[in-house]
Amino acid sequence: MNDYLIPANTKKSKLIFGFFTPIDLIIFGIGCSITLVMLFVFQSMDIQTALLVLLPALISGFLVIPVPNYHNVMQLLTNIFLFFMNRRRYYWKGWCIKDGEK
Repeated sequence: MNDYLIPANTKKSKLIFGFFTPIDLIIFGIGCSITLVMLFVFQSMDIQTALLVLLPALISGFLVIPVPNYHNVMQLLTNIFLFFMNRRRYYWKGWCIKDGEK
């Protein structure tokens, strides 16, 4: 039985810059690349177009930003989704419940 504690910062050394996994940087790079291409495509900018052009970089940056107790926002959203989609239903039948049988 392995009853030992692992320090909280042991996996941090395996991350890039101490925060990011390779997939995080790929997602952020793709978002920034799409934004860069859109900057070249849309030459005339008003405020709505500027927000539309910056949206891929903002969304990808939001997904990979680190949050406490989770790796990043993407991991937090995945855990929330799995919590609500994979809910288990536990039925209680114990000695203190009245289940209608005599």
